[in-house]
Amino acid sequence: MATSQAVWGLEIGRAALKALRCRVEGDSIVADAFDFIEYPKLLSQPDAEVSTLIREALTQFLSRNNVRGDKVAIAVSGESGLAKYFKPPPVDRSKIPDIVKYEAKQQIPFALDDVIWDFQLMAGYRETDGFVMDSEIGLFAMKREQVYKALQPYRDAGIEVDFIQLAPIAVYNYIAYDLAKQIKDGEEYDPDKPPPAYVVMSMGTDTTDLVVTNGYRLWQRNIPLGGNHFTKQLSKELKLTFAKAEHLKRTPQQADDPKAIFTAMRSVFADIVTEVQRSVSFFRSLDRKADIQQLVMLGNTVKLPGLQQYVIKHLGLDAVDISSFNKLNGSAVVSAPSFKENILSFSVCYGLCIQGLGKANLSTNLLPRELIKERVIRAKKPWAVAAVGGVMLACAINFISHFTVLNEVHPKRMEGNTDWDTAITKAKSTDQQSKTFYTTDTEKVGQLTKLQNIAKEIAGASDRKLLWLEVMYAVNSALPKTPELKDRNSTPTPEQLPFTKRMELHMESLETQFFPDLKMWYHAGVRQRHEDFLKVLKSEELGADSDVEASAEVPPAADPAAVAPGEVVPPGAAPAGPMPAGTMPDGAVPGTDALPGADGTAPVDEGPTGPGWVIELHGYHYFRDGTYYGPQHVRATLMRMLEQGDVELPLPPDMAPVGEAGGPPQDVFTMKELGIGYPILASETYLPDNKIRNPNYEPPTNSVEAGAGLLGGPMPGGAALPAKPQKLEPEFFNAPKYTFSVQFCWQEKRLTERLEARAAAAKAAAEAAQNGGVAPPTGPLPVGPLPVTPTGGAAR
Repeated sequence: MATSQAVWGLEIGRAALKALRCRVEGDSIVADAFDFIEYPKLLSQPDAEVSTLIREALTQFLSRNNVRGDKVAIAVSGESGLAKYFKPPPVDRSKIPDIVKYEAKQQIPFALDDVIWDFQLMAGYRETDGFVMDSEIGLFAMKREQVYKALQPYRDAGIEVDFIQLAPIAVYNYIAYDLAKQIKDGEEYDPDKPPPAYVVMSMGTDTTDLVVTNGYRLWQRNIPLGGNHFTKQLSKELKLTFAKAEHLKRTPQQADDPKAIFTAMRSVFADIVTEVQRSVSFFRSLDRKADIQQLVMLGNTVKLPGLQQYVIKHLGLDAVDISSFNKLNGSAVVSAPSFKENILSFSVCYGLCIQGLGKANLSTNLLPRELIKERVIRAKKPWAVAAVGGVMLACAINFISHFTVLNEVHPKRMEGNTDWDTAITKAKSTDQQSKTFYTTDTEKVGQLTKLQNIAKEIAGASDRKLLWLEVMYAVNSALPKTPELKDRNSTPTPEQLPFTKRMELHMESLETQFFPDLKMWYHAGVRQRHEDFLKVLKSEELGADSDVEASAEVPPAADPAAVAPGEVVPPGAAPAGPMPAGTMPDGAVPGTDALPGADGTAPVDEGPTGPGWVIELHGYHYFRDGTYYGPQHVRATLMRMLEQGDVELPLPPDMAPVGEAGGPPQDVFTMKELGIGYPILASETYLPDNKIRNPNYEPPTNSVEAGAGLLGGPMPGGAALPAKPQKLEPEFFNAPKYTFSVQFCWQEKRLTERLEARAAAAKAAAEAAQNGGVAPPTGPLPVGPLPVTPTGGAAR
């Protein structure tokens, strides 16, 4: 049976039971059911029977809704639990649980066996070489007896709970998912410049949960003031019963003197604002770099006339109008009048659903571990019984079949049968001879393997130390060069050769990472980017008039004029039209054997496997030719060479062929022979307004020289400067800048292995030709001098 993806978020409040059911559709959360059951009396009233009211509300809820097969997440009030946040020093990630356990013993004022606790590394940390930096850890705990007390009403109603979360944490998950500004992909959380923060007031019947968060870091406090305090103040000041005061609080316009109602509650207004101001001031003393900008008020108490305006006025913050949840879909729920009327009370339920669906920043769970273990055992019991029964049945069938065969050839039944005795003797002799041959063969194979390993180590020790040098040389050969800049003794000025005409890719850094299996790197996202690059590359080589279907799927190039400064250009954007002149020599058509569908078929490339390195190059360039700019230039030069290019490398002195003019032995190897391949454009940014400062710029010495005097015009007082024009150097040169990072993988292939592979391919081709077949072209490209392209490599 398929597992349901729906989650119920339940909150037993002091005034009502709130419930919301959500599920995931694509990348969005959809609400498909809700319930709001208000109690006949507040649970905090002196004459209220709390357990009875809760039981009746849950019974009414189950009569209208079905929770079987769905996950259930419940919230408990913030005052029932403990929440602590601390910043550990830079530490290895595997050591964090030990640090948290030590911190829990210091922070929790009870024995750890008497509490249910959990922790989580807050979002926004950095991880470098396995060490966690600039991190913050949240520690959450509740006394065991309070957890079971909160669970009891649900257990009595037959509802199995999957998650228990503190209400302030559920509110934080809602804010972080639905309201807070998210950091862009590829960027890191900067503790010196954090995103704007919210002050969240979740007002309940007896208490108010205050949460300050920027979506990544969190601080909370429980304020012992809520909607009930307004009712008690009215009852005290106006000598009213609790029920009458509650009614007038909700509908002050129906009172004989509404002004008297607000006057009586003013002291509670002031107390709430004072507590919030004190809390915010204390938070600012803890985090002086926090940028608090907006206020969010939640809970039905906020609907009290005049309360929201009073708080906003005295706190001096902009208020966020919560009339709907931004990322919650499901028109049947979000447009329902009852849901819209009580939407401020559903923030906790929404946060619980976000956690249950796996989209929350904080996913701690205070459900007792023994309950989880009990449910797992109970769920597996039927399968365990069935498995044991199946094993016993299989054993019985196996025993019966073997017993039948054994009975037919039992020695007692074969006594006196000479043919049987002769066959048994021959079988034993053959078995002994087979064991002798097997033992001899194993010894010989072991000796051969040992000799092969020794020979491999002797032959490969000298060329292995050159592998990294070959990779660096190959990468350098793949970089493009502007023909006008080949002569380093006469570099043209920006006026003679603008930066946008210079083809160089300026490399800033190179990073490497080893993977035991490159499948870990070549996941679905990397595979898609590489396949998109191959489609673009194929469409460019075959021309715009090609009937290849792949070229029709390539998206149009991003218009650089429409890109805002600093905006990230989509990595899959394809060039509009063919490559510009000069990127490949005239008449040269690179091979397409590695491209899907080049021969009319669609070979499946499973990607690299086995150990290897992933190399990442970071750089930038200024080159642009019409609509050809940024990513097109990187694909047409560096990435094209890494995918299809070749490089000329030296050989040991005793190897042929010989280089030009009797020089040292050299040979041409393809990038694939070197183990280089699968390049992708990992990230990119286009800055159209980038400027480069002119080192020759000299500002005017005075205002006269900067004016008409430079052109021989009159000077103040009737004097005139000699008409001697002065050339003014520009202060900046316009140079739109495109930054990028390219990743590709490399698996070590020693020279001896490459040459052995060539010899094997040549032998296979010769045998195929001798047998009248045509062998497919394999191995390296033909050896010989080749024209050098602007990419710096040899074209074939």
